[in-house]
Amino acid sequence: MTFAKTSIDGVHFVELERNEDPRGYFARAFCIAEFEAKGIPFSITQVNLSRSIGIGTIRGMHYQDEMINESKVVRCVRGAVWDVIVDMRRGSPTHGRYLAFEISEHNGIAICIPDGVAHGHQALTDEADMLYLMDGAYQRGHERGIRYDDPAIGIKWPLPAGMISERDLAWPLIAR
Repeated sequence: MTFAKTSIDGVHFVELERNEDPRGYFARAFCIAEFEAKGIPFSITQVNLSRSIGIGTIRGMHYQDEMINESKVVRCVRGAVWDVIVDMRRGSPTHGRYLAFEISEHNGIAICIPDGVAHGHQALTDEADMLYLMDGAYQRGHERGIRYDDPAIGIKWPLPAGMISERDLAWPLIAR
């Protein structure tokens, strides 16, 4: 795996190092020792899967409040998504800023997302499957979110919004 820092502290790209031959490839998708060597504390406590059906479907933007530690490593294992993160950590110099990038089964990029950073994605293919490695477990009552179309953040989605859950449409707008 190779690691690349982003402009938001604690957010990293994690790329596969593929060993390819005529049969396809083999790649390590996660290694605690490699994460530790890069100074990224991460211990898998939960693994989640999501499937988005329909191009344009949006999931997010979700995070847990500051009382709950829930960092994650997300990877698209089928199809492609426009992956978006927003720094919601109070006192962070990049608070309110977002980053967005395409991740897919083909490019092999995973995103390491620290506590307090909201995450969501838009399906770029008819079906998009995401794998979430979680360091910390979801705790009901501590979930937080921001609207995908919050003008204070100004996320530029590549496609018109498709299906969005009622819950995700109900997140409040950020007052600035």
